[in-house]
Amino acid sequence: MTEDLSAVARFLYEAGTLKQTKRTGWWMAGVRDPESVAEHSWRTALLATIIAKLEGADPARAAYLAVWHDSQETRTGDVNHLGKKYAPGADPRAVTADQVAGMPEILASAVRDLVAEYEEKETAEAICARDADKLECMIQGVEYKAQGYENAQRWVDNSRARLTTRSANELADAVLATGSLDWLRAALGEKRS
Repeated sequence: MTEDLSAVARFLYEAGTLKQTKRTGWWMAGVRDPESVAEHSWRTALLATIIAKLEGADPARAAYLAVWHDSQETRTGDVNHLGKKYAPGADPRAVTADQVAGMPEILASAVRDLVAEYEEKETAEAICARDADKLECMIQGVEYKAQGYENAQRWVDNSRARLTTRSANELADAVLATGSLDWLRAALGEKRS
């Protein structure tokens, strides 16, 4: 390969900052040390594959969109819902264009295209990835609530209400009917009390 990959290398360091970038909305719920944007994006990608498969969409494409859905927050930070009321967010497409400037065009155009697809909300995969984002927030709220953060219920309710696909809604019902440690009980062969 003869192309200069220094812009890609810079972006990889930039993307690493999402491991320390906290999801700020949780602070309003009283969560002292909320998840990072990277942690949120990881489970969102898993959920996107599940929802897409159940919806008959391309799970790999939905996961691809979900992995990149908050990548712009390296530059904007995680602006929560209340903050957006006072400082409307930057266009993710414009931020992405700046982030990929100088990268080989084959990479830059791929990233620009998938961020545009996610933001346009028109493909089945984008719809599934967006539902995955909301469902991940709901699940995280359930987990925070189980840790004693009662104010997280607002995020559970709001996220649940914003789901659009049949599969995401059915999965949300299953999540809400399941305890956050039921997976451990099942793995140990225990019954839920």
